[in-house]
Amino acid sequence: MAKKMEMEVTGMPINIGIEEKDRTEIAEGLSKLLADTFTLYLKTHNFHWNVTGPMFRTLHVMFEEQYNELWTAVDLLAERMRALGVFAPATYKEFTRLTSIKEETGIPAAFDMVRKLVEGHETAARTARTAFTVAEEASDAPTADLLTERMQVHEKTAWMLRSLLAEESGAAAQTA
Repeated sequence: MAKKMEMEVTGMPINIGIEEKDRTEIAEGLSKLLADTFTLYLKTHNFHWNVTGPMFRTLHVMFEEQYNELWTAVDLLAERMRALGVFAPATYKEFTRLTSIKEETGIPAAFDMVRKLVEGHETAARTARTAFTVAEEASDAPTADLLTERMQVHEKTAWMLRSLLAEESGAAAQTA
């Protein structure tokens, strides 16, 4: 059974031009992206700590850049939910229920880490795209802008990670 979004109760109603039911639906999409982002953050940080092999330095530094970006995004997503008058999920239990990204068990090989992060970023991009549709239909430009930015980041990161796999598979483009 899905948990109902918990609206903030204050002495003053929220009157930002978005109806409560729309704010709740937008927040549901944001909560899923928040959970995906937090799960991807943990996975990326795990891989930063535990990567080994000939590409150690490259991946270690890249993963650090990525988890720092994800950490910042977690805060932006949660704060947007709060601006909409909805409490943000903030426990592992809630994130586990909401995320579409599989938690990592064990320590994969370096290129498998890259593959798993590509999958995670593509999943987060899809989650953001679904939430974007809801925000756009409710004329919620700030949320739509935030989701557009998140899609761009996740798609670009997935592309950069996929590019690392081209050499491994022998699929690197040949120049004439």
